[in-house]
Amino acid sequence: MAYDIIIKNGSIVDGTGAPRYKADIGIVDGKIKTIGQIDDEAKEVIDANGLIVSPGFVDGHTHMDAQINWDPLGTCSVWHGITTVVMGNCGFTVAPCAKKDMHLVVRNLERAEDISGEAMAAGIDWTWETFPEYLDTIERLPKGINYSGYVGHSALRTYAMGDRAFSEAPTAEEMALMKRELANSLRAGAIGFSTSRTRNHQTSDGYPVASRMATWDEVRELVGVMSELDTGIFEIASEEVGRDPKAQREYHERLRDLAVESGRPVTWGMFSSRRAPDVWPPYFELLNETADAGGTMFAQVHSRALNVLMSFETRLPFDKFPVWKELRKKPLAEQKVALQDPEMRAKLVAAANGENPDQRKAVGAEMRRPDYNWLLVMDTVAGPHKTIAELAEESGKDPVEVIIDVALEHDLKVFFRQPLFNENQDHVLEMMKHPRSVVTFSDSGAHVSQIMDSAPGRSTR
Repeated sequence: MAYDIIIKNGSIVDGTGAPRYKADIGIVDGKIKTIGQIDDEAKEVIDANGLIVSPGFVDGHTHMDAQINWDPLGTCSVWHGITTVVMGNCGFTVAPCAKKDMHLVVRNLERAEDISGEAMAAGIDWTWETFPEYLDTIERLPKGINYSGYVGHSALRTYAMGDRAFSEAPTAEEMALMKRELANSLRAGAIGFSTSRTRNHQTSDGYPVASRMATWDEVRELVGVMSELDTGIFEIASEEVGRDPKAQREYHERLRDLAVESGRPVTWGMFSSRRAPDVWPPYFELLNETADAGGTMFAQVHSRALNVLMSFETRLPFDKFPVWKELRKKPLAEQKVALQDPEMRAKLVAAANGENPDQRKAVGAEMRRPDYNWLLVMDTVAGPHKTIAELAEESGKDPVEVIIDVALEHDLKVFFRQPLFNENQDHVLEMMKHPRSVVTFSDSGAHVSQIMDSAPGRSTR
């Protein structure tokens, strides 16, 4: 038969977990017609020898909710074979949103997404109030990628409570409104409900986002809406219980009981860390324990290290020091001149090695203090990349001075990369292989000047 397109000689990875295999793919009218050895002709033949051919990847953890309004392609997810993204994770969504409270939704979003309130106000056509109206708006937008999304707890709270969402418990009437809006959203196509209880999620002025003010009973009541409708997934940015076995166990029991009692799938993200390598394994034991109890729970895991990116064009970990703060207010050309002045360099190095009064206010992807043994210079695309510690040892200079020298060598247009999590690739592989994990979690659309550094973790499942 005649095909429109034949993709020949590729290695097929089909997303089922089966081993890869070599085959041709024949396409007619935009659909796959044949997989196997194809000797027929086609209007177009693509030689995929040495390449992987697979279904489009599903990125199950993104924050594209605002970005979709000005970026129909969904960059940079689409660059890496992502064809579907799940938005609204961690309780962050741009709907529901009462027109008078747009600033409250932006307050929840702007620090985590790392997009200014001014940019969101300019880039988003706020034509909706309810989540179903938001879905209608998204449906009308031109798109080069498929989207789905959770209803975010922080947005639900500000929709029902206004300013009080950041400080108080809801009244009975406000709770009823949240439940009603969630139910309507699920009926309209939302895939579930998400929340955050992690201290990393703060407003731009350093206060907890609205979802963090909720009690666990409030969370359970909202998850109960999904249980009543027999639909929806519950996604949570987990509480930080650290290494305390008692606190960790209490939290795990709450998650397990919620999954079992509600009958709804529960999901959360997990990384390993060189600073606390013993924290992640109990969470994976929880997955099995929940399944044994009759519930459904799965972990979202990454396929590589999660890196924070720094540069003179974006942010540096020294920016909160007064002398650095004054320097960084200037245009890059003026910064470049100042960095070549020996007296100024000495002040900058001394400040960067001192105590930062704002240090404890840094959260999540915001760098607290660089670890020079892990801080790499991204002066080539593929690497290998040397660490600042290695370059400092070779030159006999202070690491901060090395950072300045390297930046000047590249006209201040070079990135420095430091892994925050998943430094141990053996741990990463173990998490990926767990039968109740999903390889995803790019966080695309969030922390946009800091961690959107490469291909996201992804899934075809």
